[in-house]
Amino acid sequence: MNTDTSIAKNIYAADGKARYDAACKRLLSEKIILAWIMKSCIEEYCGCGVDEIAEKYIEGTPQVGEAAAAPDESLRTPMIQGAGNEDASLTEGTVTYDIRFLAAAPVSGEMIRLIINIEAQNDFYPGYPLVKRGIYYCSRLISAQYGTEFANSHYEDIKKVYSIWICMNPPKSRENSITRYYIAEESLAGSVRERKADYDLMAAVMICLGKIEDSGTDLLKLLNVLLSAETEPGDKCRVLEEDFHIKMTQKLESEVSLMCNLSKGIEERGIQKGIQKGIQKGIQKGIQKGIAAMVSTLRELKVEDDIIVGKIREKFDLTEETAEMYMK
Repeated sequence: MNTDTSIAKNIYAADGKARYDAACKRLLSEKIILAWIMKSCIEEYCGCGVDEIAEKYIEGTPQVGEAAAAPDESLRTPMIQGAGNEDASLTEGTVTYDIRFLAAAPVSGEMIRLIINIEAQNDFYPGYPLVKRGIYYCSRLISAQYGTEFANSHYEDIKKVYSIWICMNPPKSRENSITRYYIAEESLAGSVRERKADYDLMAAVMICLGKIEDSGTDLLKLLNVLLSAETEPGDKCRVLEEDFHIKMTQKLESEVSLMCNLSKGIEERGIQKGIQKGIQKGIQKGIQKGIAAMVSTLRELKVEDDIIVGKIREKFDLTEETAEMYMK
């Protein structure tokens, strides 16, 4: 049993959100979790067993790193062994991928270059479509192969790439959905057919989470439970073991517990921030408008209604009936 709690040792960023994001990436980089994602999202592995993927096809140790797209904004934890996760270009800047690893294709044995990106954000459209960023990452992964996977004009040696995004707070219209974007052949005239392997070189996959009870697929349920801010660590471990047959090592249990603790800390700070914002607006616009503003702010933070009721009753000394009125 691996007792190394490396996440806790290697996360040194001061901000709680950064620590939480890093914990998520470390947890998702576990081979058995990656195997579930690969089986459900990558066509080359749909016929394989999860254990088979984890033990046979994932090469080496997944590389984990946290960074922004611009080189000067990078904040990195110490790197673990595996495929390099940094892609540098003099003209395009540096992209450091959240999780990056190599995997062998089950049929041909050919190496496929894969990248997993985890984005924990409330806005699915942060000023640009995430799918465009996913396609950009795919393009960078292909262009970065020059000089390593192929040289000169040997384009036949280019390896296929995937960019898989796990979005924890998508808009309702995309909740509990998995969407793949890829290159397809379309004959505009005639019936010529090219070998699929010669153009099917990249795919971006968007996994959007939602409510656990509405998961719909095994992968969505697994990720919804694993990354839930409400589910207790013990319950998460039980579901992983009983429903998904994932053996809980001491290392994996500690990672689950760490992420849950960080998540609760972020939520509590968000609640307090919402309360303070409501109080400030209350002083400026009157108590009633302040309470309404606080309710609105907490709802934007996706705080449960029963928690909001308790908070405004406590802060403004309201009866339950009055608090419920503000909720409406």
